Amino acid sequence: MRWWDIAPVLELERELFPYDAWSKGLFWSELAHARGANANRRYVVAEDLPAADGQPRIIGYAGLAAIDGTGDVQTIAVDQDHWSTGLGARLLAELLTTATAFECHEVLLEVRVDNTRAQRLYERFGFEPVGVRRGYYQPGNIDALVMRLSDPNSAVQGIPHGSQG
Repeated sequence: MRWWDIAPVLELERELFPYDAWSKGLFWSELAHARGANANRRYVVAEDLPAADGQPRIIGYAGLAAIDGTGDVQTIAVDQDHWSTGLGARLLAELLTTATAFECHEVLLEVRVDNTRAQRLYERFGFEPVGVRRGYYQPGNIDALVMRLSDPNSAVQGIPHGSQG
């Protein structure tokens, strides 16, 4: 992901997460940590083939932060028209490859307790539930399931465990 991707990413972000969409400033801040000698973030986008106007359309994005040997999936999103195509699995695989490059010994993430579709994807990669964050998602006071992958390197070797996502 580059700065010029922020506007189309925000469109998709607002469509998929209307109540708790990230701001432009938050994406800029995250991208600032993805460059340079001390980079500890990686953000990627997935693009569809160019449309009639010749411009590709962003259909997914994902980001990972790595701090002190722990990776944290910051965000992962796929345009609804591309659900069940394997794009989510490919984005997650890229994040796990990044976690391995950052020498992370574990990767954590939060997912809404009512998002069983995403939970199944994470489980196929070897993530396991380790806790709950009460009222994490607003509005609605929806709990977040905290999931952990204890060995991202081995998950990368066997990516993915059931491939479609």
